[in-house]
Amino acid sequence: MKRHSLRLRFVVGGIIAIFIALTVAGGGLFLLFERHVTRTIAGDLEIHLKQLLSGIDIDAQGNLILMQPPVDLRFDNPFSGLYWQASDDRGQILRSRSLWDTTMMLPTDEPTPGEVHQHEIPGPGKTRLLVVERVVHLSVENRRVGIRLGVATDLARVAVAASSFAKDLVIALGLLAAVLVVATSIQVSLGLRPLDALRRGVAEIRAGRRRHLPSAAPAEVQPLVEEVNALVDAQEREVERSRNRAADLAHGLKTPLAALAADAARLHERGEHTIAHGIEAVSDAMSRHVDRELTRARVRGRLQHAITPSTELAPLVHSLIATLERTPEGARVSFESKIDEGTRVPFDRTDLAEVLGNLLENATRFAKQRICVSASAGVAELSIVIEDDGQGIDPVLLSHVLERGTRLDERGEGAGLGFAIVQDVLDAYDWQLGLDVSKLGGLKATISPKSISGSQPTPPPADPITGDS
Repeated sequence: MKRHSLRLRFVVGGIIAIFIALTVAGGGLFLLFERHVTRTIAGDLEIHLKQLLSGIDIDAQGNLILMQPPVDLRFDNPFSGLYWQASDDRGQILRSRSLWDTTMMLPTDEPTPGEVHQHEIPGPGKTRLLVVERVVHLSVENRRVGIRLGVATDLARVAVAASSFAKDLVIALGLLAAVLVVATSIQVSLGLRPLDALRRGVAEIRAGRRRHLPSAAPAEVQPLVEEVNALVDAQEREVERSRNRAADLAHGLKTPLAALAADAARLHERGEHTIAHGIEAVSDAMSRHVDRELTRARVRGRLQHAITPSTELAPLVHSLIATLERTPEGARVSFESKIDEGTRVPFDRTDLAEVLGNLLENATRFAKQRICVSASAGVAELSIVIEDDGQGIDPVLLSHVLERGTRLDERGEGAGLGFAIVQDVLDAYDWQLGLDVSKLGGLKATISPKSISGSQPTPPPADPITGDS
């Protein structure tokens, strides 16, 4: 997960919430457990207190006596942690053997007769005791004697039980936290799945495989889907308007260019060949720019609505070769096609013809005797190669042929606007053009998908350039 992703934020937020909730729950459970253990021990102490009460008495001399001590053997073991004590209003004290030579310092409050009080008091050896006490009154010779009875236990028992419970609780809460973290991750993944579907839908729109996002979406995402679809529609309308304006402008320039060509022809007739050649050069350069813009507008407009175009390669190459063989330059060279039948490329036929036509025309212009066209059969390794045996391009200058901002008049013949048109079409289909030295001695032009590893395409031009290809 990326640092700024929603998934990471939701998962981290969920983990923090789980940690806080389990911490609060663990603390609450620990306190509840301590109170429960304390109440249980207090209940046991009340039983001992009742046994003590049933055995306490006063003899004829007014002395406190214990007729039947509590039965728990811990009362007889010194400092065993379980103690009892009885005292009257004259200062007489009876205590369990477990107290040995110490006395429980009961609080100063006086419970009413029959009322049971609970306190925490210091005990032997710096211990803490939980004491349950009660006051009763006995009658002796028409005199009422108040007796205060107390039974206590060492609170270390509570601490040991609480510590053991805390260890088990931490393990249980840790396992619960792990389960909740996994559940939170699953919940976040399920919750963000509509956004993943939205991302894939936008990618398919960009790739031209669909025009709109599916309308069926969760209520929380539906407004976003509607806005994206509206944006796509607005963009299509704007692209269509821009394409039409570019096409209108390009077509509008055709007439003035034709007039310039006619003027150049008349100048030739008058013998003003220098001026005529200049006009023809400018007219030809402008025509190529117009052709390039028309190609761009056509390709962009078509890809807005195209659904995975595909063209069989071999018949198209044979058709282009047949056309070039009827030209004066094509009649002097030999064409060789090494393309397997059935090989298809993901291009519209017209766009692929634009690419291959420019490359074959360039090869025909500079080849001496031979031009070879080949293609691999596998889609994953698909590439189309056009080679000629001409003079080619200096290997030192080869990497600069299509550099951004380079002009043809600075690097001589061999590359021109035809390459720029080719690159425009290839960019629209996410393909690339690579130039290299051919084994035949001339130029090797390779077109291939940009995903093919190891390909080193020549950089495309940033702006139209003047000159012939």
